[in-house]
Amino acid sequence: MKFNWFGRGLSLRIAITVACEMAFILFGYDQGVFSGIIGNEDFLKHMNYPGDGLMGIIVSIYNLGCFSGCIINFFIGGYLGRRRAMWLAMAWIIIGAVLQTTAYSPAHMMVARFLTGIGTGIETSTVPMYQAELSRPHQRGRLVCSEAMFVGVGIVIAYFFDYGMAYAGGPIAWRLPVACQIVFALVVVVLVFGLPESPRHLYNLDRGEEALQVLCDVYDKTPDDDEVRQESQDIVDAIALEQNVDKGWLSIFKNDELQTGKRVLLAYGMMFMQQVSGINFIVYYVPTALEHNVGLDRNLSMVLGGCIQCMFFLGSLIPSFGSDRLGRRMPMIVGSAILGFLMMIISILLSFQGSSIAKPTASASVAIFFIWMFVFGATGNCIPWVYVPEILPLRARAKGTALGISSNWLWNFVVVMITPTTINSLHWKTYLIWMCTNFSFVPLLYFFYPETKNLTLEEIDLLYRTPGRSARHIADELRRDKLRDGEKGFAERKADHKSVEAVEEVMEVGK
Repeated sequence: MKFNWFGRGLSLRIAITVACEMAFILFGYDQGVFSGIIGNEDFLKHMNYPGDGLMGIIVSIYNLGCFSGCIINFFIGGYLGRRRAMWLAMAWIIIGAVLQTTAYSPAHMMVARFLTGIGTGIETSTVPMYQAELSRPHQRGRLVCSEAMFVGVGIVIAYFFDYGMAYAGGPIAWRLPVACQIVFALVVVVLVFGLPESPRHLYNLDRGEEALQVLCDVYDKTPDDDEVRQESQDIVDAIALEQNVDKGWLSIFKNDELQTGKRVLLAYGMMFMQQVSGINFIVYYVPTALEHNVGLDRNLSMVLGGCIQCMFFLGSLIPSFGSDRLGRRMPMIVGSAILGFLMMIISILLSFQGSSIAKPTASASVAIFFIWMFVFGATGNCIPWVYVPEILPLRARAKGTALGISSNWLWNFVVVMITPTTINSLHWKTYLIWMCTNFSFVPLLYFFYPETKNLTLEEIDLLYRTPGRSARHIADELRRDKLRDGEKGFAERKADHKSVEAVEEVMEVGK
């Protein structure tokens, strides 16, 4: 049955983007809503005034649930498809949010947050892939990056909603913000009803006629249009190429002709780098850090914490508009270097606590938090979300994306779990940990991560079938082939690109 409430062309593409961005606003809201709740007196009373260790578990078990959701999606995502996986995710989130809202004990809250996390894990390992598979190559970067930008919107909404509700007092001050997760989830459920399935998933199921119609609807073109025919042929070629490849559960870890195992590892590593940069130390605990490390009162810490999250959104505007020009690789390299330097500065400024200059140096560190959040928004926030689904081959995209995003949640859990203890025990030395991790990412990104901007998802395969060639060189070469040989000749020639020598022979003929 065909679902399409939003017409064809631009209106449909906007609807797809809005649905994906609304899902990520929910993701951001889930991430940020507890930051303003963990200090609420009524919440602490219902949770029996938990210590640092128990509070860390209450907050971080959500991330463990997200990790579990990604693993569940690893096994069922390819079967369900993108739309049904998104519905399943929202169902888990709604159930978990209802249980969180009605929680009266730490055990109740932990179970509820774990269930909510399962839904978020399925959501975050599906939505970027869905957007990437329904985007043109020259728009894919900024569209998927815009989803991560809207994570910042969700975090800011959560921060200031928490702050406003803090004045209400009583249970409603924390139960209402938690309950509002349900509103965002219901909006996503309704929007997804009117959207088409990913054409790449449909082709994988041998539903070629339906997939072709989706491409025509998304681009507002006819089946015989060159763009539609070419993308359709590229997808069919990619599926045909993978027919002789082992399709077992462990096959995605093998370094086959498409170097699938290496690419899955790169996807996992990209999300690892995002989380171990220290971002969730700031998202979850910056009010606590400002209160305990900097020495500000609770009210001012909450206000400044919300303002710092606004920098997250402002920084994310850069890749959301410029990712397809700036690329993926260089912004991540430069961003990691700057983030490491800023963490070092924060550590130095906070190390003067107890001295005569403690107050001015602590105040100066607040400004560095603002700058750090802006830089992260411009680099490490958005780019991993687009890089993970696009670096993976089609047959491994659902499973590989689930594994890549599981890295996000596993290391998110680790960071959030240890943060209350490190803040209270290590104080300013905590920031040296994030300084070292960010600096270590610079050589990893430089030597192991290729540039993928403006390539189709199928052209990215050629980066690994013809090692040593740049993304730009391959893209230009393929476009020359298209113009010279036409669709049939190009499809045949592309299928023969099994080595550097074969590609060079094509170029020689072109001369």
